[in-house]
Parts: sequence; C-alpha cells; structure tokens
Amino acid sequence: MNKAPLENLRGDYAGMAPDWTVPQHVDLYSDEDQAVWRLLLERQTGLARAHACDEFLQGLRTLGIGDSIPDFESVNARLEPLTGWRIVGVPGLIPDAVFYDHLAHRRFPVTVWIRSRAELDYLVEPDLFHDFFGHVPLLSDPVFADYMQAYGQRGVEAGSKIDLLARLYWYTVEFGLIRTPKGLKAYGAGILSSAAEVKHALEDKDVERLPFEAMTVMLRPYEIDKLQNTYFVLDDFHQLFEAAQTRLA
Repeated sequence: MNKAPLENLRGDYAGMAPDWTVPQHVDLYSDEDQAVWRLLLERQTGLARAHACDEFLQGLRTLGIGDSIPDFESVNARLEPLTGWRIVGVPGLIPDAVFYDHLAHRRFPVTVWIRSRAELDYLVEPDLFHDFFGHVPLLSDPVFADYMQAYGQRGVEAGSKIDLLARLYWYTVEFGLIRTPKGLKAYGAGILSSAAEVKHALEDKDVERLPFEAMTVMLRPYEIDKLQNTYFVLDDFHQLFEAAQTRLA
C-alpha cells in the first residue's frame, strides 16, 4: 500500500503494466543480490524455526524456498494448485486501490528489487525479501489464503473507511501474533522478516500484547518507522474471517 509520490520511491516504475505489475527478470539479479538473499534467509529462517507458527513453517517447506532468489513463476507452479494464489512482480509500493484489487483476485504483489547489504537490518520500503519471505509462505495455508482474499474484497469496497482496513492489515498480516499449543508465535511478515522485531515482539517485557478484537485493532493508530509498542494476539486464524467482515464504523 502506498501514499507516497512515485518520485520518492525507489523502484523503477517506468515499464510497468496498467495493473502496476512488472516482469521479474530473475536472471538479472547480481551475485551480490544473491548473497544478500542468502544472508537474510539464513538469519530469518533460524529465527522462524524458533518463533513462527507452524503454518508459516509449513509454507516455507511446501514452497521450497531455498538459498537463491526465487523465480516467481516457479513458485506459482507450486502455490496456485494449493490455494489459487499467484505472486506478481511490482516495482515497489503501489496505490491502495491497485493493491486491494490484486488481493481480491488472489494475486499477491511482490517487489522485484532486493535491499543492499548495508540495509540488512532496516530499510524504509518493503523489498523482495520482506514481501516474499514474510508474506508468501502463509498464502499456501488455505485458511489464511481465504482471509487475504476476503480482506482484499473489503478493501475494494471500503471507500473513505480505507484507513480502518489499513490498521487491520498492519496489526494482522504485518505484525500479528497467535497463541498455539507450542506457545506464543509470530505470523506477521513485518515480524518474521526482521531480526530485531522477532525478539522485540515475543520477548520484550515492555510491549503490549492484547487479545485480538477487530474494532479495537481498527481504532489503534500505528507508526511505520520504529519497533512496535503494541501487538494483537489471535487465538485462531479463523478469527480473521470475522475481522474481515466487521462493519466499518
């Protein structure tokens, strides 16, 4: 989702299609790009094994995410038969209306460029690693995959209430926690793609971890440029369906 002018964004928007998609050109990633992917993958996979929910870990295994930058079409050949979802390349952040339309049609936009080595721990815009590692594994889970489509459909219909849905996305898809038989686990992409956020979300004693309730979430503002102070905790992914159908005040 994007509220910034294109001239302030990092991606190459010149050759995009009308739906804001671009080809991936997997053969053009440099050796350094591949090295950055491997560094991030090794670090975050290790953290995910300890702190991610089982559905996320199963997605990593099912999609065969390995030590080279994934070829989107090869991933789609495995993902689409499972849940009907595909990933599409985009230059970077895209407008809300375009983003929601893609989700409503089971297409998840993934940024095609990857961060530099100097940005391993933090970057302002989501890159390929955040979008792919953080988001795509859960699209192989039928329950979560259906929620994402339902969320996209609500976004298409939301009109002036779009900010409420943006908060729901932030506190679930990006920074959600869930109770499991193995204890408190992470499923949000903003947590699982960041080493600092994983430890902060699950271990810091000074943050709020509140029971998930859709309207409470939608009324809670968030900040994008720092570790979160508040996380909402699901009991079960099926709660997300109720959230997606919540009447927007």
